[in-house]
Amino acid sequence: MQELKEKVSGLIITFNEEKNIREVLGCFDFCDEVVVIDSFSTDKTLEIAGTFPKVKIIQNKFEDFTKQRNLALDAAKNDWVLFLDGDERITPQLRDEIINELNTSDKKDAYYFYRKFFFAGTPINYSGTQTDKNFRLFRKSKARYIAEKKVHETLNVNGEIGELKNKLLHFSVSDEDSYRRKMIHYGDLKGQELAQKGKKYNILVQYSKTGFRFFKGYVLRLGFLDGKFGFILNKLQALSVWETYASLKRENRK
Repeated sequence: MQELKEKVSGLIITFNEEKNIREVLGCFDFCDEVVVIDSFSTDKTLEIAGTFPKVKIIQNKFEDFTKQRNLALDAAKNDWVLFLDGDERITPQLRDEIINELNTSDKKDAYYFYRKFFFAGTPINYSGTQTDKNFRLFRKSKARYIAEKKVHETLNVNGEIGELKNKLLHFSVSDEDSYRRKMIHYGDLKGQELAQKGKKYNILVQYSKTGFRFFKGYVLRLGFLDGKFGFILNKLQALSVWETYASLKRENRK
């Protein structure tokens, strides 16, 4: 293995990730430390994580994803951080690219990772996943997650931005039921976020945005070419939009 000249902190937020935690922690094998921010898992997540020698576990009650992520940044001892989700995996090629990039003298301050999406183990090639990318490697001194975003966290980078060529594997959907629960949860948080911004519920907006979300992913972004999984994926992502406005309606009534 090529020697890494920079010290890197691996970061992850968890809740009941016993199915994923061993594999994803293995992706941090070149990191100097690994910080796990756990929102009081009730399965074996922490028991498994505790078997890794470089892991530091911090438990914090979940309020929203952004707060958990920024807590992880605050807990990291190194400036360079690699942030992964439980359902993401680094390939050997991506791992080598990360190390090579960090060993260069003209490196950027933050890097986008393109992601390869999988639905129940089946690769998804369209449905809007073609351009899916997220910041995963960056200097914490140059970046912070925007506090107002409760879900689909947004990293604000004050520096130079780069992209890595090799894709991160994203096993977001293990089965339809768990993904439905995830989309409903995301929609609920997004609705709360909109309410905090002063947005008001409108039934026409709820119907039109839900319908357009399905049309955009399934037709405009060629989701129909992904077969039955493309249909299910876009249906559930449209459900998340519907739940966003159902959540906004509940928040407006409070």
